[in-house]
Amino acid sequence: MSSLHMIFVYGTLKRGFCRSHFLAGQQFLGAAQSLRQYRMFNCGTYPGLKFVSDAGCSIIGELWAVDAGCLARLDREEGVDEGLYARRVIELATPLLAGVAPEMIEAYFYLPSAEGLPDCGECWV
Repeated sequence: MSSLHMIFVYGTLKRGFCRSHFLAGQQFLGAAQSLRQYRMFNCGTYPGLKFVSDAGCSIIGELWAVDAGCLARLDREEGVDEGLYARRVIELATPLLAGVAPEMIEAYFYLPSAEGLPDCGECWV
C-alpha cells in the first residue's frame, strides 16, 4: 500500500453521493470515524471540515486507498490550488489497517471561514 494514498472522505465523495464517481476504480477500505476534534459545516451543496480545539465531534466517513492519478484529480475537484480545501492529516478513532500509519491518512479541510454556516453534526446526508 506504500504507493497508495489514504483518504478519509466525509461528504459528496462518499459512496452513493453525487461525486462518488471520482473514486471509481479505487479501493474502498471501510467505514471510518474521526476523533472528536472536528466540525463539519454545510457550505450549500457540500460540507466543509474544520479542525477545532474544543467542542468537536466525531465525523463519520469512509476510508479509501487511492493512486496518485486519482489523488491529483481529487485535489483539482476539491479546489486545492484555488485555496478552497487543503489536504491534511486527520486522526481517526476507528481501528486502522495493519501497515497504515495514522499520519498517512488525510482528509480535505475547508479553508474559508465557516462563520455563519450551519453545523452538519457528525454525518453529511
